[in-house]
Amino acid sequence: MRYPSSTYRLQIRPGFTLDDAARLVPYLRRLGVGWVYLSPILTAVRGSEHGYDVADPTRVDPERGGESGLERLAAAAHEAGMGILVDIVPNHLGVDVPEQNPWWWSLLREGRNSRFAEAFDVDWSAGEGKILLPLLGSESDLDGLRVEGDRLYLGEMALPVAEGSVRDGDTPRDVAGRQHYELIPWRDGETRLNYRRFFTVTSLAGVRVEVPWVFHAAHAEVRRWFDEGLADGLRIDHPDGLADPIEYLGRLRELTRNSYTVIEKILEADERLPSEFPCEGTTGYDALGVIDRLFVDPAGETRLNKLEATLRRRTPDTAAAPSGAAGNGYDVGTQARIAKRMITAGPLRAEILRLARLVPAAAEARGLAEGGALPRSLASPDDVADAIAEVAVAFPVYRTYLPHVPGEADLVREACKEAAAERPELAETLAALESLLTDPATELCVRFQQTTGMIMAKGVEDTAFYRLSRLGTLTEVGTDPGRFSVSLDEFHARMSERESSIPHSMTALTTHDTKRSEDARARISVLSELADEWSELLPRLLERADLPDGSLANLVWQAIVGAWPADAERLTGYALKAAREGAVHTTWTDPNGEFEGQLEALVRSAVSDAATRSLVEDFVARIEPYGASNGLSAKLVQLAGPGVPDVYQGTEFWDRSLTDPDNRRPVDFEGRDAALAALDEGAPVPAPTAQEAKLLVVSRTLRLRRERPELFEGYVPLEATGPASEHAVGFRRGARGAVVLATRLPAGLERRGGWGDTSVVLPWPARNVFTDAVHEAGRLPLAEALGELPVALLVPEEN
Repeated sequence: MRYPSSTYRLQIRPGFTLDDAARLVPYLRRLGVGWVYLSPILTAVRGSEHGYDVADPTRVDPERGGESGLERLAAAAHEAGMGILVDIVPNHLGVDVPEQNPWWWSLLREGRNSRFAEAFDVDWSAGEGKILLPLLGSESDLDGLRVEGDRLYLGEMALPVAEGSVRDGDTPRDVAGRQHYELIPWRDGETRLNYRRFFTVTSLAGVRVEVPWVFHAAHAEVRRWFDEGLADGLRIDHPDGLADPIEYLGRLRELTRNSYTVIEKILEADERLPSEFPCEGTTGYDALGVIDRLFVDPAGETRLNKLEATLRRRTPDTAAAPSGAAGNGYDVGTQARIAKRMITAGPLRAEILRLARLVPAAAEARGLAEGGALPRSLASPDDVADAIAEVAVAFPVYRTYLPHVPGEADLVREACKEAAAERPELAETLAALESLLTDPATELCVRFQQTTGMIMAKGVEDTAFYRLSRLGTLTEVGTDPGRFSVSLDEFHARMSERESSIPHSMTALTTHDTKRSEDARARISVLSELADEWSELLPRLLERADLPDGSLANLVWQAIVGAWPADAERLTGYALKAAREGAVHTTWTDPNGEFEGQLEALVRSAVSDAATRSLVEDFVARIEPYGASNGLSAKLVQLAGPGVPDVYQGTEFWDRSLTDPDNRRPVDFEGRDAALAALDEGAPVPAPTAQEAKLLVVSRTLRLRRERPELFEGYVPLEATGPASEHAVGFRRGARGAVVLATRLPAGLERRGGWGDTSVVLPWPARNVFTDAVHEAGRLPLAEALGELPVALLVPEEN
């Protein structure tokens, strides 16, 4: 198997096609990139900027360059000695524009008789033989339907009509009533939806790739890429939505002839990727969480906890997000449960009700339904639904993988016990459900495993994470906001574990899904070192632009500081998304105009009010050197550490983007190319805060990994000695491998007066690839090694 030395993620879209990517190959080669890593390229709904709404899985998207564009990119990359890693989306298809999706169009037109009826995950019984489409604003929208030829139009949306369903004298409503689908108000979808979807997105319909012919039909184009040598590896989007992710990955292994594969598996803090997964690892969120916390000062935890507790007490309406901060404690679990309950009772209630409908069949299969009658503990559909929801709320991880992974049933049993403790009135029902939810032979168990991840994602990452504000760095996908920081010893233990167990797993600091890019987080992390100063500044900012949610205001002001300088449009987009996702005072479905107006006023104050802007700019100037130190250090640790490092597009320069779509803005590749050329021509070592400093670290590290892979095998912690040893991160990649030195907690380092006589021991003479300085074997003062930049990458000097 070929493994990439590194990857570089490109967002392929109509405005940046596969041909644009091909033209970028010479620059990426000079940057040091191993493989080009592409966002989804199969045919998406027209105009899609992200590509995760694939409408036709059988061909490369013409808007993104088409088949010929992929061929040209593959040829360019392979000629340059680079590989191609492609992101694919097996869980769902985009159905937002039905006529653009031939599989969905057939399903709507022919219903159960469609060839593709088996491809989509429809509970026909719940719709009385029809698929329910939550497309109406209200029932009165049916009066606006019109029939044109073999199409039924709802506004500008075309829907198919079944053969023979249009009769003389019919009204459009009459025609609609004879279809294999039923149009319902979109709000009814929360309880009535009868097809599986991606999270809460009804325009992304779940696909049953567990059915062999569906798998082959959905992956025929992917197979061609490997048959024709166009792709070298795959990134798998959201495998946890599938009925059997492990079986799916096994089939994929055969299809790609054992090619490099990583999966978007979200692991909780103490969770590890099961060894049963036939893949090389994850897309790197698990590494991100550990690396980020290495640069967070544990001394700031108590002060930031108290600040958030104070902010929550001054918030008039905190019923949906009660205080979790008290002293040194930080009760993330309570807020996560509240948010998950909100999701199971609202946006994903239809999924819970579908599970409840499966209980009678599961009980009968287990011999619990004598004579077809359910035991009293399972007789109440409402109690059963509530009990299933409560188990999902208590679930500690995304999902289980029964029957493949040993011990997984114990997670379900523990969740049932916790649910019973929370809801004792449901204890009897929960006890009866326990055996049903752990039997993978039943559809109930299979679907429960598919559903818990949806609830975790929407309840925790997309809701609770926007309600937790003590430090924005801590609320990223796949991380535990309750864990404030990571010690050097824990960091080294985790990196050693990665090297031994998943050496080819991807590592990442920024992705298309991160809520804040790596450099925004690096700057925000400085607040942990300056917790008192932030606690004094924030009330002054709140006085200038009050918001009736102090915790959200804290989150937004941190984002403003992390992204600065930024215009009002970017910051307002983030603030509104944070507020609506958090769903305390406003939501996507029921926006609160008054509250959102106050939020927009806060952002305008930061950008346009001279006094407020001055407060922001002065504080940013104060923390900028420390943020740059964190950014360079985290990047080097990621790039040179165990695993396959990914660089998200443009982040070889400072990138302080916020959540999508902000992180999908166009990248100035010409500027980066020119800066790289200047460095290669002998420009002096840039100042740590300069764009070129990050470019230097990225390019030199990536080149070394690609050209001398033997320097990156193994992992040995490197201990610093001296008064500032806690500020040094050091490790060696093997017996005679590259030595990595980085700075942590730079504000504290400055307060103590610098490195002093803190040092590390070099086992052999070495050269710093960033500065070309040569150091002799023996004790190396960090004041010398880290004099120009806060990071160093040392390679053995050849005799």
